[in-house]
Amino acid sequence: MSLRLPPALRRYAEHPFWQAVGLLVLAYVVVVFVIPLLPGSAIVPKSVVLQYMATVLVGVLIYVSDNEERWARFKEPLGALATEPRLKLVRGVVLAGVTGLVGLVTYGQVRTTVAAPPNLRSIHPAPPTEITFRGHSVTLTGLDNPLRQHPESAAAHLVVGKRIYYQNCLPCHGDHLDGQGHYASGFNPIPANFQDNGTIAQLTESFVFWRIAKGGPGLPREGTPWNSAMPRWEDFLTEREIWSVILFLYDQTGWTPRTWEKTVSSER
Repeated sequence: MSLRLPPALRRYAEHPFWQAVGLLVLAYVVVVFVIPLLPGSAIVPKSVVLQYMATVLVGVLIYVSDNEERWARFKEPLGALATEPRLKLVRGVVLAGVTGLVGLVTYGQVRTTVAAPPNLRSIHPAPPTEITFRGHSVTLTGLDNPLRQHPESAAAHLVVGKRIYYQNCLPCHGDHLDGQGHYASGFNPIPANFQDNGTIAQLTESFVFWRIAKGGPGLPREGTPWNSAMPRWEDFLTEREIWSVILFLYDQTGWTPRTWEKTVSSER
C-alpha cells in the first residue's frame, strides 16, 4: 500500500528547493537530537554540528546545480520571493527575521556577562588511587602495565593494540598519533598529541589507563573546564585491550612511560 500525498504537498515534495530545505532540516535533527541518543554516543559539539551542516549544504548545492532544469526550478522560489508583489509581506517578514537573527547573534557575542571565575584547570589532574572497571576495583597507585610482564608476548599485544587504535582512536588522534585526526579540528581542546613530550612521556601507564577507561566524563573537578569528547572506553574495550593499545602508543612514539618510585629500606 503506497502513501499518497495531497497534490499540494506532492508539489512541494517534488520541488528541488523544498527537497533541499527538508534535507538540511533532517540532517540537523539527526546530528543534534538523534545521534546523542545512540548507545555510547555523546552530545555533538557545536563546532562539529557546524562542520556537518556545512558539508550537507555543499552536497545539497552540488545536487541541485548539476542539472540545468533542476537548478532553474530550485531558484524559482527565491526569485519569486524577491520580485513578486503578492509576496511583499513574506519578503518583509524574511528580511526582518534575518536582520533580527544577525543582530541577536552579534549581541550574544559582544554583550557583557557576569559569571564566577573559572576553576584553575590542571592539564594532568591527579588520578584517583583506585577506580572501578566493569564492576571490579583496579588500584592505580603502583600499577604497571601487566602486559609488560611477558616480553615474549609483546609482539602479539602490539598487533592487538594497533588494531584497537586504528579502529577507535584514529579519527581523533590521527594516523601519526599527533592529535591531527579527521575530527580533531572540531574539538576544543584538540585531542592529545602523543608525539609531544608533554603528554604520555610524562605519565605512568596506570594514568593513561585511567584516562582511556573513564574518558572525558571521568575527569575530576580540577580537570574542568573540559570539552573532551573522548568516551568512556571501558564501555567498549576490555581491560586487556586498553593495556594493549597503551603498549602501542608508547611503542609508536618511542617514549618510555614514567615508572613508580621503588621504596628501598636500608638497615642501619
